[in-house]
Amino acid sequence: MKIQSIILMGIAIGVITLSGYKFNKKETIMNQETEQDKAVATFGAGCFWCVEAVFQRLEGVTKVESGYMGGASKNPTYKEVCTGMTGHVEVAQITYNPQKISFEELLEVFWKTHDPTTLNRQGNDVGTQYRSVVFYHDDKQKALAEKYKGELNTAGIFNSPIVTAIEPAQTFYKAENYHQDYYNLNGSQPYCQLVVRPKVEKFEKVFKDKLAKKNQ
Repeated sequence: MKIQSIILMGIAIGVITLSGYKFNKKETIMNQETEQDKAVATFGAGCFWCVEAVFQRLEGVTKVESGYMGGASKNPTYKEVCTGMTGHVEVAQITYNPQKISFEELLEVFWKTHDPTTLNRQGNDVGTQYRSVVFYHDDKQKALAEKYKGELNTAGIFNSPIVTAIEPAQTFYKAENYHQDYYNLNGSQPYCQLVVRPKVEKFEKVFKDKLAKKNQ
């Protein structure tokens, strides 16, 4: 009986160990797939309320955060950035699934939803914090952004030369909580009605085939 018990215990331990191995292997594969399905893009295109609202509506975009990038000061506040003295830009940092939407497609939305020919300005928002910029996260993003910009200039799509800067990504400082998901939570606010809403509505018409299903 003792021998049989020992044998049965050995088998049980083996099954448990094997099951654990299979589970860990499956978990590892799932984690790898998750990492492959995530990429980050960072754009400055004027007020981040506008930029955030546009990119939130794209199929394949999983998260958009408003924040600051490009300056030397650490942990800047909105009030400090608005002085135009920090060197930081209002940006939207976009997490997306490259299996569903490409960086090139994000660039297309970027170019078409703001004026990349006005230096340090978008409409009535004036200052270096509103400058047009692509912050690239790797060499591929840099090459694609430079290629796209060159093609637009060569084709004469805009009446004036594109002034959009293409710079390496730096530390991203997430903006204060009240800036996050701003348009969705404050749609009746005057700036949202006069500036953000018209831009979003125009975007939804031009890119209706790229909208997330919940926004169609």
